[in-house]
Order: sequence, then structure tokens, then C-alpha cells
Amino acid sequence: MNVESKKEKLLTHPINKLFYAYLLPSVSGTFVTSVYILADSVIIGKKIGQEALTALNIVLPIFSLFFSIGLLFGVGGSILLSIERGKGNEEKANCFFTLSLFLNLLVGGLAMLLCFGCYESLVLCLGGSEFTIPYINQYLPTILWGGASFFFSTFFQAFIRNDKAPKLAMIAVITGGISNIILDIVFVIGWNMGMKGAALATVLGSVIVNGILLTHFFSKKNGLVLVFPFQTLLKNVLSIIKNGSTSFLVDISTGIVTLCFNLQLIKYMGDIGVTVYGIIANVTLIFYSLCNGVNQAAQPIISTNFGAGKMDRINQVKKLAIKNCVVVCLIPFVIAMVAPNLFTYIFIKPSEQVLRLAPKGIRIFFLGFLFAGYNIAMTNYFQSVTAAGRSLLLCLLRGIVLCLSFVFILPIWLGVTGIWLAVPLGEGITFLVALAIKRSFHTNKNSF
Repeated sequence: MNVESKKEKLLTHPINKLFYAYLLPSVSGTFVTSVYILADSVIIGKKIGQEALTALNIVLPIFSLFFSIGLLFGVGGSILLSIERGKGNEEKANCFFTLSLFLNLLVGGLAMLLCFGCYESLVLCLGGSEFTIPYINQYLPTILWGGASFFFSTFFQAFIRNDKAPKLAMIAVITGGISNIILDIVFVIGWNMGMKGAALATVLGSVIVNGILLTHFFSKKNGLVLVFPFQTLLKNVLSIIKNGSTSFLVDISTGIVTLCFNLQLIKYMGDIGVTVYGIIANVTLIFYSLCNGVNQAAQPIISTNFGAGKMDRINQVKKLAIKNCVVVCLIPFVIAMVAPNLFTYIFIKPSEQVLRLAPKGIRIFFLGFLFAGYNIAMTNYFQSVTAAGRSLLLCLLRGIVLCLSFVFILPIWLGVTGIWLAVPLGEGITFLVALAIKRSFHTNKNSF
């Protein structure tokens, strides 16, 4: 299928059929991406122990750093590529691909060098203690050496999905995820390689993803080509960053929030608090990944139709995205209210102390899922129609401003309960702001 016919499909096919055709590959891709960390968490928690799982949760912000760089330039550039294709500007579309590729390499490479250059300070800033630093030192160096595999995998997934090859992106990520699980079992359980084996499995899984994604560029379906010279270089750089900033902040804020939660929990509860939060963070990762998959299914359809000015189709996709995100987020909420320790047993062989402390934290924290689905869907919608300011506002509110304010202020009066309340309060206030912004934003008189 050539580029023109693929574009016409996005502009003319029935929305329901089109959306759900994109949904399964996108959700599968984002879900299995979370398996890289999830598999490590389960196997490390069960095989090595609670302190090792705590160490893993301490280094999670590094994953967020690398993944968010790939999203910044991958999503930012691919949105602009889809919009230009909707307008019929194929050469300019590929200018955005070329420039995004080089920006991803430059910024990602600098991030890797910075992490290596400040390694000891980095470990201490992340919250490493005398009990967790030995585990961190077994795990983190391998992850840093493999950093490029992470920021290129998210980058190529975004562009290849927007180049109308969502099934290849799905196959790549599923294959990489399954490989990661198998290698985790072999390295950690079979060969007893400990944390280093888990890290190596994660990196190799990501390398496999990139290898499969790169086959797209040798296929007849490929519409992505390098174009030189870049047109209006500075303006295009700023456009890519502007449109990718929301995705970047969504992912990097996860790392920042994890870091701040870890530091606060160590202060109020010790390492056991980080263990409980590690369980919560992994479950949250799974369901937020599913929501991101819903939004990745919606994004190329919305962006292409926005470029063509087809607002009715855009509003139909938006409604579908909101509905699916809300349903996804209700699942962990219900489980948390009924059987919170189900999540605990999945990840570790819990001590009596963990079983006593975890249910309260899980139940309070997961109240945020009541609002998160709508917030995530609306953030993606505004990003997809280049309303970057509104998208950025929602992202900053729920991801950094409110959550971080609450996590440091509330414990002064409420202790540990205040830490668990930070996310649900942040999501609830963001939900009210999102409703207000939606009412003031009209693509046409019938806008949802």
C-alpha cells in the first residue's frame, strides 16, 4: 500500500473499524513495552528478594529518561509527519522524520554520557542506601550501556506506527518482550546471574525490538526517507519539541515522581516503603501503558484528519479514546478495593510487614484511576491536534506540579497517608481542569 492510499484510508474508512484496527497493535505494543520492567520486577522480587526489588524501583527513573527522549522526538516528529501528509506535503513530512532522527541520536547520546560521567552522584541522588547500592551497581551499568536501544525503540515505534505499519510495531515489541521474559528466566533463574542478568535480558530484549523495527525501512510499504537539507531548521526543531513535549513530560514525570516518592518513603518508612511503592508503580505502569496504547491508536487518525480539516471524524475518535481509557483504568481500581494484596503476591514473597502496610497504600493510591483515564485521553487529544499548550498544561498538572506539591506538603500533617494521597488528589484536580479546558476548546460547534 503506497503512502497516498494509506493516507486515504485514514481519511475515509469508518472510524470504528479504523480505530479498532489500530487499537490491538498499539495496546499490545505499549503493554509489552512495560513487560521489560515488569518481568524484571517479578523475577527479581521472587528470586532475589525485597531489597533487590527496592533497588530496581530506585533506578526506574533512568528508564523514564531514555524512553522519554525517544518519545520527545518520535511522537513530536511523527505527529507533524502525519499532519503534513494529511495536507499532501510528503517531502516536508520526511524532513520532520530526518530531523527528529538526528535530534534523538544527539540528545540520547548526551544523556548516556552524562549518566556515566556522574554515576556515583546519580546513584546517591536516586536514593541508594547501604542496603540497595550493591544491587544497583549490579543492574544500572548494563542499563546505561544499553540506553540507546531504549530511546531508539520508542522513537522508531512512533514513526513506523504513523507510517501505517502498526502491526510491525506490535510484532517487534511483543517479540522483544517475550525474549526479555525468556532471557530473564535463563539468566536470573537458570544461570543465577542476579541483577546483572536481569539488566542484560532487558537490554537484549530492546535490541531485538529495534532489529525488527528496522526491517520496515527495507520493505515496499516504507514511506520514511531521509531528506536533506532540512527546511527552516530552527523552526522545525522547535515544532518537534513543542509537539513532543507532552509525551516527553508524561514519561519523564513518571521518573521524577518515582524518585520523589522513593525519597519521601525512605524518610517516613525506610526501604520497606519503597518496596510497597515498587508494587504500586509496577501495576500503575501496566494500566497506564494500556491507556497509552489506546491513545497511540487514536493519534495518527486524529492528526491526519486534522491536517485534512475533518473535524467530525476527529471527534468520533476522541470519544472512543476516552471511553476505552476510562474502562482500562476501572480494572485496577476495582481489584484494589476488593483484593489489594493480590498485587503484592504477584511481585514478591511478602513479609508480614509488607502485607500489613501495602493494602492501605494501594487502596488510597488507586483512587487516582477514577480520573486518570479521562486525563490521559484528553492530554493526547490536545497533543494530536497541535494544541500543545493545553496538552502541556494537563501533563504538568497531573505529572509534576500537583503530585510533587502534595507528596512533599501533605505528609507534614498526614504522615505516610499524605504520600499515598498525592496522586489521587492530583488526578482529581486535573480532571476538573480538563473538563474546563474541553468546554473552552472548540474545533467546531459540534465539538465533543
